[in-house]
Amino acid sequence: MIKTFLKLFSGNGADAKASDDIDKGARELEHLVDYIVRALVDHPELVRVISEVGEESNSIKISCKKEDIGKVVGKHGKTIMAIRSLVNGAAGRLNKKVAVEVVD
Repeated sequence: MIKTFLKLFSGNGADAKASDDIDKGARELEHLVDYIVRALVDHPELVRVISEVGEESNSIKISCKKEDIGKVVGKHGKTIMAIRSLVNGAAGRLNKKVAVEVVD
C-alpha cells in the first residue's frame, strides 16, 4: 500500500496520457481510500468504497456501518477533510477532480 501511495504522489501520473493509465490511477485512489477507511473503523468488513468515473471528475463513495461514520468523518469533519486532501493531491497529478463522499 505504501508503494501505491508513493507512486500516486511521485509525479508518474502527471505524464499519463493513455486512458488506461488514468483509469488505473483512479482505481489506485479507490484502493487508497479503502485502505485508510478500513484502518479507522471498528467493522472493516462492512466498508464499501465505490468509484463513479465521469468525463471530467470522479466520485468515491464510502459506505460503512452507521456507528463507524463518526470515525470516518472525525471531530468537526477533520478526518474526512484529511482523506479528501490526500485524494485531491494525488488526483491532481492525474489531472482529475475527485470528490470523496460518505454515504449513509
